Amino acid sequence: MSARRDRGDGGLHWDTGRQRWIATVSLGYDDAGNRIVRRRSAKTKTEAKSKLKDLLSEYATDLGVDSTDDTVEEAVTNWLAYGLAGKDPETVELYTILSRTHVIADLGHRKLRELGVDDVDRWLASKARTLSTRTLQGIHSCLNRSVQRAMVRGKVSRNVVALCPVPTGQPGRPSKAITLSQAEAVLKAVEGDPMHAYIVVSLLTGARTEELRPLTWDHVDLEGRPHADPPVPPHIAVWHSVRRSGDTKTRKSRRTLALPHRCVSALRRHRRAQERQRRTAGKGWQDNNLVFASDVGTVLDAANVRRAFRRAIAKADGINPTEWTPRELRHSFVSLLSDNDVPVEEIARLVGHSSTETTEKVYRKQIRPVIQTGALTMDRIFHG
Repeated sequence: MSARRDRGDGGLHWDTGRQRWIATVSLGYDDAGNRIVRRRSAKTKTEAKSKLKDLLSEYATDLGVDSTDDTVEEAVTNWLAYGLAGKDPETVELYTILSRTHVIADLGHRKLRELGVDDVDRWLASKARTLSTRTLQGIHSCLNRSVQRAMVRGKVSRNVVALCPVPTGQPGRPSKAITLSQAEAVLKAVEGDPMHAYIVVSLLTGARTEELRPLTWDHVDLEGRPHADPPVPPHIAVWHSVRRSGDTKTRKSRRTLALPHRCVSALRRHRRAQERQRRTAGKGWQDNNLVFASDVGTVLDAANVRRAFRRAIAKADGINPTEWTPRELRHSFVSLLSDNDVPVEEIARLVGHSSTETTEKVYRKQIRPVIQTGALTMDRIFHG
């Protein structure tokens, strides 16, 4: 007959009703004087012994008494509620959508202590069949941060998600650029449209949509100082964005850009139209001094701009509006500059990239390889 286990070593017994082996550990008493007991069940005695060992290990490492029953859904919900303090509202919304649509929907019912490396690997592999790599990285991050927070709070002994690499997903929709002929068709088609000035400025300056939406008239100079030494052309100061901090994406993104003549003309017409809009709105107008505003003077959100942009360019011949987004005007700006032999270093400065590496990586399809420069120049020199 085997020796009786010492107190604190837990116990094993066979449950006839459930037809399973039960591992039990007593963790003392709660504030109300009730005994705290944690149990695990298994089909075999060997498996039950292993689970008993895990229970005792958790107890020995001082894990909280709630650690055994928390689910993945509870961990993710807690992270969404308290782990995103100070984040941009759009970031919180994105993480919430990813978490609820993919993490909680698929794994929410699983107990944290039962979630294994193989489970996470299988989940990511199944998601890789339909999601892009970037989305996979997002849902992996949501689960990883949730479990990490649960581990710090004593809800689980280790973070198995951190051990799982993100697989390669489906290719996303590549960004593209309109050609010069398409650009001319778009600019002609949007004449008189409320989005005309926005499209002209975005295409001819390469400013990000997040930089144009908060742009105020205080940061627009349509006259310049032509008699200064040196002369100062009409320009816009791209110093802010719609990010929570109000800062631009990077330090080098804060820049002042000279305005092409076409931008100056479009913005002058736009300002006159906005004054008429202000009078029409009357007391309903909210004076935020925005260059590109809603019908009542408030800041536009990304969805507003996208819908208005597609509605405007639908008038252009040969353009399918559903295939284009406002950010691709910036790609088109880079493409047009590159096609006209502007060095990549200068393009990087104009679009506010921190390095030419960023410009080449993100816009590699629009940038003509620098190595062609020598051959083209020699062909011109020795022509004939």
